[in-house]
Amino acid sequence: MITYKGKYRKMLINNNKSYNNDTKAAFWFLFPCLAGCGIFIIIPVFASFGLSFFDWNLLNTPKFVGLENYKFLLSEPSFYKVLSNTVIYAIFTTIFAVIIPLFLADILNNKFKFSDMFKTAYFIPFITPMLVIALIWEWIFDPNIGLMNFLLKTNIQWLYNQSTAMFAVILVSVWKLIGYNTVMLIGGYAGINSSLSESAEIDGANKLQTFFKITLPLLSPVIFFVVIITTISSFQVFDLIYLMTQGGPEGATDVLVYWLYKNAFEYFEIGRASAAAYVLFIVIFALSTLQWITRKKWVYGE
Repeated sequence: MITYKGKYRKMLINNNKSYNNDTKAAFWFLFPCLAGCGIFIIIPVFASFGLSFFDWNLLNTPKFVGLENYKFLLSEPSFYKVLSNTVIYAIFTTIFAVIIPLFLADILNNKFKFSDMFKTAYFIPFITPMLVIALIWEWIFDPNIGLMNFLLKTNIQWLYNQSTAMFAVILVSVWKLIGYNTVMLIGGYAGINSSLSESAEIDGANKLQTFFKITLPLLSPVIFFVVIITTISSFQVFDLIYLMTQGGPEGATDVLVYWLYKNAFEYFEIGRASAAAYVLFIVIFALSTLQWITRKKWVYGE
């Protein structure tokens, strides 16, 4: 005769076996993803950090130089120019790629005819390959047959003038990011109780007051997320610069990741490129930390 304790013990053993089998199955399902992350992300991160202390041109044996690569960056005037270009690009891209989607999300949140069509239209640029976007906008900015000069009745050398090239690149970047950020903010609107706005209107608040006093504070957690991801992606821009300007004219659009790419695969200065990658990491980490610390002052519920 099996006692109650025996049945309970047997049940625990069966549950443990089932748990172990589920764990093994989950591990094997996750293994390809984990292996890919380890091979293509984790190992290169540590390898590049180690290479930042070496002088290596991909052919000769790496030579340990300590902090010389970092000292070179800090003493190189062109590096500060590249860093300032990156900061300018990131700041203006983030500002406009958040404010414009916020305005569009407020409009599209109010259901009207063809609103779903507009949501799709705004999102298409985000999923369009950057190569296609670069080709289209190079035609738009063409000084001879471009649409931009035709509409403005001007003859501006958009991508070939130092004073306008960065503006043109920022414009394209903002245009591409608008769709994704708009969709994210519309999702934030879905979490706001409409009765709050209705109560404010009954109390005599106009639409502008309702937006700034109720909608914007309740939407601030989503805005915070959008600001963070837009800032990080802006500091990591590469493909747009590579395809449209190659850092020109005269280095006016040369940004940190493109500068890193040139040093690594054109000049074969792997150590300097790796050091630049970690300078970029420090900049992004510092800005993200600053945003995270200051979120309590403006993000609702923090």
